Order: sequence, then structure tokens, then C-alpha cells
Amino acid sequence: MYKLNIIDKLSFIFVLVGALNWGLLGLFNFNLVSAIFGSVPFLARAIYILVGLSAANIIVFIVRNKKN
Repeated sequence: MYKLNIIDKLSFIFVLVGALNWGLLGLFNFNLVSAIFGSVPFLARAIYILVGLSAANIIVFIVRNKKN
């Protein structure tokens, strides 16, 4: 069984938010992040950066746990 620390859990949540956003964008041309944080562009951009960093962390998580 894999041990998930708080960073790994948050990474999975952010990647799920990113995947949901892309799905909504593709299906309905609706950007969830912009709809929620559109009035604060810096915050929307920060969410996109966190999603990207979270994806990189999940890649590291997979490689790290593949060795076990």
C-alpha cells in the first residue's frame, strides 16, 4: 500500500480539478477556473500553476512508488 503525504493528496485533488476543467472546456466550452476566479486573474493563474506542479509531483510519485 502506498503512503500518501499531504502534498501527494493535494496534488491528486489539483490534478482532478484540472482534468474536470479540461473536460468541461472540451464538452461545453466552459472554463470552471475562470468562472470561479475570473475576476481575480492572478488567482486563476495560480490555480493553473498549482495544477501543473501537481501533475509533475504525481509523475514523481509514480516513479518513486514503482521502485517499491
